[in-house]
Amino acid sequence: MTAQFPPTEALEAWRDESLAVDDRVDDLLVRMTRAEKVAQLSGVWLLAADAGEMAPMLHESGPDVSWEDTIADGLGQLTRPFGTSPVDVEHGLQLLTERQEQVRGANRFGLPAQVHEECLTGLNAWGATVYPTPVSWAASFDPDLVERMGRQIGTLMARLGIHQGLAPVLDVARDLRWGRVEETLGEDPFLVGTMASAYVRGLQSAGVVATLKHFLGYSASRGGRNLAPVAMGVRELQDVMLPPFEMALRAGARSVMNAYTDIDGVPAAADPDLLTTLLRDTLGFEGTVAADYFSVAFLHTLHAMAADLGEAAGLALEAGIDVELPTVDAYGTPLLEALESGRVDEKVVDRALRRVLRQKCELGLLDHDWAPAQVGPVDLDPPEARGLALDLARRSVVLLANDGTLPVSAGTRIALVGPNADTGEAMLGCYSFPMHVLPHHPGTEPGLSVPTLREVLAASYDVVHERGCAVGVPGRPTDEAADPEAELEAAVRAAAEAEVCVAVLGDRAGLFGNGTSGEGCDAADLRLPGRQEALLERLLATGTPVVAVLLVGRPYDLSAYADRLAAVVCGFFLGEEGATAVGEVLSGATNPSGRLPVGFPSAGSAQPSTYLASPLSRRTEVSTLDPTPLFPFGHGLGYAQATWRGVELVSGPDWSTDGEAVVRVDLANDADRDVSEVVQVYLHDCAASVVRPVQRLVAAVRVDLAPGEGRRVEVGLHADLTSFTGRDHARIVEPGDVELMVGRSSADPEAVLRLRLVGSERCAGPDRVLEPRVELGTPA
Repeated sequence: MTAQFPPTEALEAWRDESLAVDDRVDDLLVRMTRAEKVAQLSGVWLLAADAGEMAPMLHESGPDVSWEDTIADGLGQLTRPFGTSPVDVEHGLQLLTERQEQVRGANRFGLPAQVHEECLTGLNAWGATVYPTPVSWAASFDPDLVERMGRQIGTLMARLGIHQGLAPVLDVARDLRWGRVEETLGEDPFLVGTMASAYVRGLQSAGVVATLKHFLGYSASRGGRNLAPVAMGVRELQDVMLPPFEMALRAGARSVMNAYTDIDGVPAAADPDLLTTLLRDTLGFEGTVAADYFSVAFLHTLHAMAADLGEAAGLALEAGIDVELPTVDAYGTPLLEALESGRVDEKVVDRALRRVLRQKCELGLLDHDWAPAQVGPVDLDPPEARGLALDLARRSVVLLANDGTLPVSAGTRIALVGPNADTGEAMLGCYSFPMHVLPHHPGTEPGLSVPTLREVLAASYDVVHERGCAVGVPGRPTDEAADPEAELEAAVRAAAEAEVCVAVLGDRAGLFGNGTSGEGCDAADLRLPGRQEALLERLLATGTPVVAVLLVGRPYDLSAYADRLAAVVCGFFLGEEGATAVGEVLSGATNPSGRLPVGFPSAGSAQPSTYLASPLSRRTEVSTLDPTPLFPFGHGLGYAQATWRGVELVSGPDWSTDGEAVVRVDLANDADRDVSEVVQVYLHDCAASVVRPVQRLVAAVRVDLAPGEGRRVEVGLHADLTSFTGRDHARIVEPGDVELMVGRSSADPEAVLRLRLVGSERCAGPDRVLEPRVELGTPA
């Protein structure tokens, strides 16, 4: 069926591209029936018979009606046409074109659906480039590179007719046991906001809507359990969880997704104070709020806050959720019936519809000449994308410790052991297509090349490989060897006969219990999964130098082994070129320059634990638990490092409460190879009217230096960056003594600069300065 439109000279006002967007939207809205309005507020997920249980309660969701009946009055969104099953791209484009033509032909306005996909580690489609996970982006401390990646992803999505991406994740990591740490951008709100903003700018430069997840507080669930209640005060919510969203909204993000959790008994999906008063009235957001999958129905089925789906729809609309995803549950017949009975006011439907139509208009979906993407050859993993994935992986590898064993000379006899040494899956996060979708399609090829570390190292070294043990995914006995003891002994023998043992340990990403990291794969503790610690202990006992390579989604407690390991290298699910990047670090071809976006715990570090700790949260003499990290936030070594020639305060010790402090750092490269430094500036409030973290990041600048090169870094810090939520819950800049700790990490300052904030206490609202001013130059 093909949609029929009037000739151009008879266009209705809503199709007139010369008119303002709001005028076009108003004209269309008044023409719509109640059923047509409601039809624009939800999506449809067309699942293949072999889709599997990709999400809990997936197959219990959605109306029991035909596709034709579902689209009769129009359709708001199409859910994941490429990211649901392994479909060839040309065939997928053809199916999407057919679906869009069916949607347009079925409704009397000829409106197409908005198409969304997951894009957290690249477009979640069969054969598409798999980039490093977000926690790896953060480890790079390189927002320019992340922006380039976002642009590459967005360009591909736009080429395929995809309008919206469900990324990035702005949840600040608070408990390392939480399975979704791999999806976060670390444990510091400034770092999270900086990297997320870069991704938003890149993705949206291609015309694709970025969706900020998850508003608000999702990562602070009790016990590190996914989708558990959140116990959090207003101050923590506003000072830790909110700033990344503020920064990404400033970057232009056009959609926000709610959190599943409840805070103090109120689910985010039913909280108008959160989704309307804070998000829209205070922060000025004008885009769409999309429901996290099934979260509207969860108000009835999980939270027991609504008696039925109609009431759930009313609560969500009143709170401010405009679009129900992934498929129509509550925003269909239940909502229509609630409207007819008067239980839901049509004004909240019109309010949501206006936002939905405005976004569709901005995307060109209301234009007379809109057409689906053209069917034709598309390379989902072109060389430039693979090169970008490699660049980001290189910048993300973190060298945690090294006694001089690394780099390893070519030709060295290496025992390569561990469950992640010879599998490409070890490089992929839970939202990559091979780990997210392909487990439901056993036997299907991944659709792209993902080298293993064994393949990479075999090109330069005399490698003997033994697995030693499985990762230890609960409920996957098929991964275990027929004789686990014999497998372990073979690895120990190989290590004893080698010059160096490289033990490749860590996680396997998965969803809802199918991995040791990922959504729904929370950890009871921070010990390496399965039998990996037993393997490591036996390897160390051989006397051969052991280099631990951690391919992980979260940090683990290595305190029992750290002082016995020759070196420790960390890669947080580095993407399809991750093995190449790790191999280059081990050989010395790449000078490692990643920095930790989350600290590694030490023995006795109870969770939740974060470097954003108040004085009482640090080590004390009245507790036997020591939360001091083994490897702190911001830590990372290299084979050669920059020389710090000087750190000075340019602006003087008095810092006006509405002015700027300026810090200058001179760096030089006295080595014979390229180096890359991350200049980190931390704020310490010496005395405040409420308890503050001992330190928090306020600036981070990556500086690349060729041999013999020097650079001057000037960082301007507006006093707004010192602001916090005061005792009356207003954000204030408070006079008093502060310190700026400038150095290589949160635990390695090169200088501590003492300043005094002078002037009157003042409020710092949503328009406050959120980022430092940075200038790079040449030293005088």
